[in-house]
Amino acid sequence: MTHLERRCVCPGSFDPVTHGHLDVVRRAAALFDEVVVAVLHNPAKQGSFPVERRLDLVRRSLEPDLADRVRVEAFADTLLVDVCRQVGAGAVVKGLRGGTDFAYELPMARMNRHLSGVETVFLPADPTLEHVSSSLVKEVHRYRGDVAGLVPDVVLAALEELARAADG
Repeated sequence: MTHLERRCVCPGSFDPVTHGHLDVVRRAAALFDEVVVAVLHNPAKQGSFPVERRLDLVRRSLEPDLADRVRVEAFADTLLVDVCRQVGAGAVVKGLRGGTDFAYELPMARMNRHLSGVETVFLPADPTLEHVSSSLVKEVHRYRGDVAGLVPDVVLAALEELARAADG
């Protein structure tokens, strides 16, 4: 990339990736030349899906036309500003579902700017997806609720596989 190209990071645990996440990535790709989807994890904590599986699910969920402008990478035990430095990103893009998200994200955005000058761009959630979160999807699915339409088909299949494994 040349110095004129703009790169951003879309961070998250993506455990699992939802249509809300993908909407933010798609919209970020319209604003930036390259989007790095940063799958952040703490090796001391176990998510529902192993990190490699999360990477695979995100990659398989991306629209084919985004493949040349979106890359998916994992990062462990690091500050978001260090991820941005490592990949050469000048901005973080975060989706906001409502005021609670904003109240949570604003201090982090200010700290990231203080630490490194990295700016944060907030994108309001698509109203049809503002109720969708990974944790809520997992909880609803655990109790056999219908999460079709909230996650890509590949993620729905992975959730089913997880449920079958838990049932023994």
